[in-house]
Amino acid sequence: MTDIWGYPAGAGHTAGTDLAGYKVEATDGSIGKVDKHSDEVGSAWIVVDTGVWIFGKHVLLPAGVIASVDTTERKIHVSRTKEEIKNSPEFDKEKHLGNPDYHQQLGSYYEPHHK
Repeated sequence: MTDIWGYPAGAGHTAGTDLAGYKVEATDGSIGKVDKHSDEVGSAWIVVDTGVWIFGKHVLLPAGVIASVDTTERKIHVSRTKEEIKNSPEFDKEKHLGNPDYHQQLGSYYEPHHK
């Protein structure tokens, strides 16, 4: 099973690389820019400032949804659609740190769907 809270092998991310400001692309278009990120083992994520796309909302994406990181273009491609990201559990930037229930809820939402 894929670790939803870890960067996928081959995604092109090196721990310690500052991803803040990178553009984030869903499978069907741009969703915003990285505001914050974490490389913490077992709890890696990016917070995306969606700007006007979802009325200034921020979303937290587990590192496991990242398909690739392009350091030359400063872009991150994620393996989810804009609709999936828009419908994700509400992000509360004050409460997400140290909140295992929120991380479990988000992890369950983004886990790969088995057919």
